[in-house]
Amino acid sequence: MKPAVLTRYRVMAYVTGVWLLLLCLCMVFKYGFDMGATLTLYVSQLHGLFYMIYLVTAFDLSMKMKWPVGRMLAIMLAGTLPGASFVAERKVVESVRENGRAAEPVQA
Repeated sequence: MKPAVLTRYRVMAYVTGVWLLLLCLCMVFKYGFDMGATLTLYVSQLHGLFYMIYLVTAFDLSMKMKWPVGRMLAIMLAGTLPGASFVAERKVVESVRENGRAAEPVQA
């Protein structure tokens, strides 16, 4: 497996996680303080877009690693819980590196 597959997944895990946390903050302001409805709309749309990209990258990584469907679904669902994508990303990186399937970048 190419290291780029893991890198794409890692980037999307962080991007999705950050946008989800931002969305939660916007929801607090929208429903708790009755402000920021327009911003919440835009943030929710962006998070949805990034989550779809995250699903594709997680699926790609899962297929290349030949993981069982249950593990693949758990990783995909990590983008729906605030903070879970960060935890899943760490576990996925450890698992991939343990199996030796992701070659480390060559240093010049």
